[in-house]
Amino acid sequence: MDWSPILISAKTASLAIVITFFAGILAAFLVVRIRHEKWKMIWDGILTLPLVLPPTVAGFFLLYLFGVKRPIGRFFLEFFGVKIAFSWGATVLAAVVISFPLMYRSARGAFEQVNGDLIDAGRTLGMSEWKIFWKILFPNALSGILSGGILAFARGLGEFGATAMIAGNIAGKTRTLPLAVYSDVAAGNLEGAYQYVIVLVVISFLVVTGMNYVTYIFQKFNRR
Repeated sequence: MDWSPILISAKTASLAIVITFFAGILAAFLVVRIRHEKWKMIWDGILTLPLVLPPTVAGFFLLYLFGVKRPIGRFFLEFFGVKIAFSWGATVLAAVVISFPLMYRSARGAFEQVNGDLIDAGRTLGMSEWKIFWKILFPNALSGILSGGILAFARGLGEFGATAMIAGNIAGKTRTLPLAVYSDVAAGNLEGAYQYVIVLVVISFLVVTGMNYVTYIFQKFNRR
């Protein structure tokens, strides 16, 4: 079995979740603070859009923006000498875009479930919004945030459509586990596909178990 898809997927998902985790939390915090419901709905729709779009459509938009002949892609190539499309960085970009809505919506839901009286009490005591976030909002929403991070990691690991569009299926470079399964099936190598499928199933099971364990720990802690 070729181990490169496993290593590429592990590196891609690991870097993607770091970016997605903090970006999702920040976006959720900013959207929750919007007072105007119309603007809140608009921003929520924009940030959630990759979740409902077919991954290939999301990948098409990424390719349109980051292709070497497109404005953003040309800018990175000319000024930084970095080619984004059909590189390993493109696999990270696809994983971030597709997994971001899961992190964002989980964090937003967790923030909105925090008792508003606690936040008002913090403001009454003269705490800054930054301090309220770290001392009140974040700790009380941590269970939902961690669960969202676990789901986002799994989604980034299993991303296929957008990755195929923006990064391609280059062996040893951009071929992630889902793409390796597709390639082996297309080549008639079902034995190789089975091995990659088993790896994905095991990782997915561990992810779901980990999410349930995190929820259990926080529920147990809150009962005390």
